[in-house]
Amino acid sequence: MLRKEDARFIRGRGTFVDDVRLPGMLHAAVLRSPYAHARILSVDASAAESHPKVRAVITGDLLAERGLAWMPTLSHDVAAVLATDKVRYQGQEVAFVVAENRYAARDALALIDVEYEPLPPVIDARRALDPGAPLVRDEIDGRADNRVFDWESGDAAATDAAFAAAEHVSALNLLYPRVHPAPLETCGTVASVDRVSGKLTVWGTTQAPHAHRTLYSTIAGIPEHKIRIIAPDIGGGFGNKVGMYPGYLCAVVGSRLTGAPVKWTEDRSENLMSTSFARDYHMSGEIAATKDGRILGLRVRVLADHGAFNGTAQPSKFPAGFFHIFTGSYDVPAAHCQVTGVYTNKAPGGVAYACSFRVTEASYLVERLVDVLAHDLGLDPAEVRRRNLLRPEQFPYRCATGWEYDSGDYPRTLELALDLAGYDELRREQAQRRQEHAETGNGTLMGVGISFFTEAVGAGPRKLMDIAGLGMADGAELRVHPTGSAVLRLSCMSQGQGHETTFAQIVAEELGIPPDEVEVVQGDTDRTPFGLGTYGSRSTPVSGAAAVLAARKVRERARLVAAAVLEVAANDLVWEKGRFHVRGDRAAGVTMREIALAAHSDLDLPDGVEGHLDATCVYNPPNLTFPCGAYICVVDVDPGTGRVKVRRFVAVDDCGVRINPMIVEGQVHGGLADGIGMALMELMAFDRDGNHLGASFMDYLLPTSMECPSWELGETVTPSPHHPIGAKGVGESATVGSPAAVVNAVLDAIGVRHADMPLTPAQVWRALQGTPLRTDLAIGERS
Repeated sequence: MLRKEDARFIRGRGTFVDDVRLPGMLHAAVLRSPYAHARILSVDASAAESHPKVRAVITGDLLAERGLAWMPTLSHDVAAVLATDKVRYQGQEVAFVVAENRYAARDALALIDVEYEPLPPVIDARRALDPGAPLVRDEIDGRADNRVFDWESGDAAATDAAFAAAEHVSALNLLYPRVHPAPLETCGTVASVDRVSGKLTVWGTTQAPHAHRTLYSTIAGIPEHKIRIIAPDIGGGFGNKVGMYPGYLCAVVGSRLTGAPVKWTEDRSENLMSTSFARDYHMSGEIAATKDGRILGLRVRVLADHGAFNGTAQPSKFPAGFFHIFTGSYDVPAAHCQVTGVYTNKAPGGVAYACSFRVTEASYLVERLVDVLAHDLGLDPAEVRRRNLLRPEQFPYRCATGWEYDSGDYPRTLELALDLAGYDELRREQAQRRQEHAETGNGTLMGVGISFFTEAVGAGPRKLMDIAGLGMADGAELRVHPTGSAVLRLSCMSQGQGHETTFAQIVAEELGIPPDEVEVVQGDTDRTPFGLGTYGSRSTPVSGAAAVLAARKVRERARLVAAAVLEVAANDLVWEKGRFHVRGDRAAGVTMREIALAAHSDLDLPDGVEGHLDATCVYNPPNLTFPCGAYICVVDVDPGTGRVKVRRFVAVDDCGVRINPMIVEGQVHGGLADGIGMALMELMAFDRDGNHLGASFMDYLLPTSMECPSWELGETVTPSPHHPIGAKGVGESATVGSPAAVVNAVLDAIGVRHADMPLTPAQVWRALQGTPLRTDLAIGERS
């Protein structure tokens, strides 16, 4: 089935936040700090306020008078809305100008005079806890250092014993650098406060409309029933649009002050500099094994850079997200990890960008460790994985750090990928080309990289997971109209995943009506049930499950109505897609359309049987779901320039039941491109003074079709027992598995064990000249 929403998108008829036009609407712009760390001595906005087209200038002091200078983050920290005492990263919001048009608002920024006292910044997370390091959060009473948290998982004693008994230990230090989701549409909002009713309506680029409504109420003190959040079409989110940004709240204050709607839309540099990032994990890992490559234990130490405020969007009980799934897809008897979070003078955040809460970092680490182990022992990396992958009979499997994996056939998934790639032939070709290069010095170097991943998606069980105190259950409301068509209202919010198609198919399958006759409503808190939104591949496993259960409730109510129509007992009816018929007499039946009309008629229903066909469901999943995949990447490296060409990429995914294979494949394509970008070009770099070196697409490089091969996809299917229709979720899983495959392939080509991403041509070229393949990415050395 083709995507229903594409009819408007391909014609340019979508409605995005910047398309919202309201009578008397004003426009806003943000003044941002040029310093990464500086004391604010004074802010003089008088000249800007006297600008003939400026309607209001909001400063930190004005917000402080109203108790709005600081706002809670999604990780139980607080963040400055507009800076009052000092700025803590370059690009931090200092003032907010509201004017008659966006040009006047931008012009007025130059009229605001801010006097700064520069302070030394903390840019390198590895120096954040040094004695005498500048204190980022000195406004917190009793704060003596830049430590955010210490957290651990696993059994340290058992892991130490496994290492003591090991015949071999391999070690690896890695940086998964800071990257950015970089959605096509930047963040923005339109806020309108009705002065008569007091109702606040916000059109916003939000992946979680209901959570935003609760946060607006908490921060601004507006009763939640007087807040309406509308998320129209969203041009990509990737986690970047989960959290609250100062511009959103300032637009609300601006509307209150002026009595008019206020629109704020950031530009690309603002989006890259100040909105939520991903990754930024310094990881030290060790893997203990027998001499034949059997893994005995994993031990990991992580330093997590959280920026100036701890604003990570992840479940409250997991300060390092789901990183403790770092044992990956392997039967590891003992494992232990320690994670320390630190403040630095960088933008805050940390989002589930194309992964569920730090699973990408965990997967990258274990897949690099397994490759290093194979290298050190002189074994084929595919064989080491074969010897350690979980087997189907082990499911459900509880890993050494407590995760219960639901289902999977990992060996079959790996073998299918190897067969699709022609792995043995690739290795023969590689050996031949290496020999030719050694003899003649000509030609490119060839590398073959493998990765296998297990993702944890569908967050989550309410007893284990919440964000900002809100449990991660999702709601669905389904109503069948008298003529048989239906409307489904969802709490999740699409940013391009095809919800209008997938969820229509779910209801159509359950009720036996055409998908085109199912309307899917999302993104409006006045019209949809409460839920935690779309991120972390949770839409289908959680909201999809809610839709399924609501549809089954409707079907059971339809059974009672059908029984009244046919004058038989409900238990005597048999369901076949789209109709009920009497057991033993297929001719005696009624269709869903006929049942829907009868439910609204004068039919004499039995006592206790309500008319109308509608139902609601709040789905609280018993566990996460665990898709997996095996990826093989083939690269060619030019030894003269260090240029890497991804020649082939084979991806075999198991995401359970695939409701719409075309949408699934499109999601995988996007995730694979993300992975290539992170491995070879994407980097949020900073110099020693904290200046952001990637604030445009001239400097922050994204992959295009020129860097991506034609993807070769395969699939296995092991449905999730935790999900009513067996779907596990997909999309970002491809980004979890692909970076390691690319990096493993490049290092396989050039014969190097250790590397930091991204593997730029200059980095690769230097490695080929004998220079160690490491750069201090934390302080922005660019190749």
